[in-house]
Amino acid sequence: MTIKLVVSGLTLNIISAYAPQIGLDQEVKRRFWEDLDEMVRGISHTEKLFIGGDFNCHIGGTPVGYDNVHDGFGFGDRNEGGTSLLDFSRAFDLVIANSSFPKKREHLVTF
Repeated sequence: MTIKLVVSGLTLNIISAYAPQIGLDQEVKRRFWEDLDEMVRGISHTEKLFIGGDFNCHIGGTPVGYDNVHDGFGFGDRNEGGTSLLDFSRAFDLVIANSSFPKKREHLVTF
């Protein structure tokens, strides 16, 4: 889902995304990333972009190889979905916000 807002002359694009879960077919996951890619490519570089949602992945606790999008405040080990999210973020010069701020240990896992 996408919404575009114009606030004081600034255009904000907000995308809400819910990635396929781990057990789903690879084709479903591929289509999700292609659709999100197409959505983001359709947004002008002069506009702001915020993507929020559940990407059903783990980016891990260390930013190894992804220092420009991951500040190292994640949790656990990176999985395949986490690598996809990190690659996507790097391709579009995005930052993963929940890895940008230190959290109390009990707040790292929310499920």
